[in-house]
Amino acid sequence: MLQRPLAGEPLALDLLNTTWPERGVHHDVFGEPAGVAAWLAEHGLSDTPGAEEPLRHTRSVLREVLDNHSETAERALNAVLKRGRLRPELRRGEPGDVFEVEQVAWRPAWLAAYSYLTLLRARPQRIKRCSAYPACTLYFEDTTRNGTRRWCSMTACGNRAKAARHYHRERSN
Repeated sequence: MLQRPLAGEPLALDLLNTTWPERGVHHDVFGEPAGVAAWLAEHGLSDTPGAEEPLRHTRSVLREVLDNHSETAERALNAVLKRGRLRPELRRGEPGDVFEVEQVAWRPAWLAAYSYLTLLRARPQRIKRCSAYPACTLYFEDTTRNGTRRWCSMTACGNRAKAARHYHRERSN
């Protein structure tokens, strides 16, 4: 199984981060044997037969919404969301929500699309793409107090950005 450079983000962003470039090579967790099952398990979701294609589709739709927001991208995301719904319910005296989808294979993809809407409702300005290293395609939720995080992780792009700034400072002196 591939070791992803940034894991643990909210479901929608984590789905986006299942692909990334590294040293000129494009990586895709879903291209690995049992990659989809491992990603689902990481999020407490059951291994769902047929989930790979809906997840790949939703990943490309979310990327289009975030990278090149357009009405077409919105319609594509809404088409994913149309495949399911959230139904409120009372269980043992506690309010809860039941996620219903028309096809079980679409459940993980629908949950990821819904996760994106949840992020937009809470703090849309905190959804960020790594800006420290131009080739990085990773997204993250900026949970810093002042909302100024610029890179996906200090160990990856943060170090590269700081090294590049240092190099340019030294060259200009």
